[in-house]
Amino acid sequence: QVQLVESGGGLVQPGGSLRLSCVASGRTFNGYVVGWFRLAPGKGREFVAAISRSGDRTSYADSVKGRFTISRDNPSTVYLQMNSLKPEDTAVYYCAARLFGSGSSWPSAYDSWGQGTQVTVSS
Repeated sequence: QVQLVESGGGLVQPGGSLRLSCVASGRTFNGYVVGWFRLAPGKGREFVAAISRSGDRTSYADSVKGRFTISRDNPSTVYLQMNSLKPEDTAVYYCAARLFGSGSSWPSAYDSWGQGTQVTVSS
């Protein structure tokens, strides 16, 4: 399995931006669908975005559509660019990878998970 390490989280004011990175170790992301999820206090794990193996197809949760962008521009890193951040975006963000199947919004569809990075949106 591929090991995943997220980074880029932090504290940002409402309306600000952050870029999260998910780096693969042990092997590259070649052949993997990659997704981002988030977990806020008192809520279940929520789908944020996913990107296909080739990078030509993406999907987003309605709550982040138009503000977040998922991308992959090298074999070992997937990014989540987050703009116009809102307090309700506060959560621990996780990247996940799946080797078989297409992009999915179900956490159980993914085989590998990172440890998460905290994003806090507050003034």
